[in-house]
Amino acid sequence: MADPAPHTTPGTGATPPADAGTHRETLGHFASGVVVVTAHTPSGPVGFTCQSFASLSLDPPLVSFAVSRTSRTWPLIRDTSAFCVNVLAQEQEDLSTAFARSGGDRFRQVSWTPGHRGAPSLDGACAWIGCDLVHEHEGGDHTIVVGRVASLRADPARDPLVFHRGRYRTLAQPGGRRQDGGEPDPGRGTATGPSSCPAPRHV
Repeated sequence: MADPAPHTTPGTGATPPADAGTHRETLGHFASGVVVVTAHTPSGPVGFTCQSFASLSLDPPLVSFAVSRTSRTWPLIRDTSAFCVNVLAQEQEDLSTAFARSGGDRFRQVSWTPGHRGAPSLDGACAWIGCDLVHEHEGGDHTIVVGRVASLRADPARDPLVFHRGRYRTLAQPGGRRQDGGEPDPGRGTATGPSSCPAPRHV
């Protein structure tokens, strides 16, 4: 039996690799949550904003995220071998922006409590996942981080912050009414939030 022909889209033939701008724009159609990864270091708390967080395994309980190789914060977190993933709530756009900026004290006027191995659990988040670092893998211009879950906590009363196509979004409220007072189309599960911003960076 002959080997199956390689898959191509009908009528298009082979597709050349996308440039970085097209790649970012196209993959921006995938909606994601927003988290802040934090840790406690000898010099104090550190953290950065991240979109690439995902559940990886239930047995054993593992999570993952990808961080830029140019990040100056990740090496500080790596050295502690533990971190907390703070799943941001829809009211926490300012936190997302603050922890994506370079320089300055990102924890200034931020309320938090010590979580797993001292890693900051940010007040007002949707969920907190305390992890121990178990693996790092090369992923092009990013490092893929794998953590083993050590503790879990969530606030089911809060809705998550969502990022999609360069904008923060909010979930539709029960009954189909958006928080901004508009009426989404029937069956729509999300609604556009009040602001737009660049994709969070790993700094």
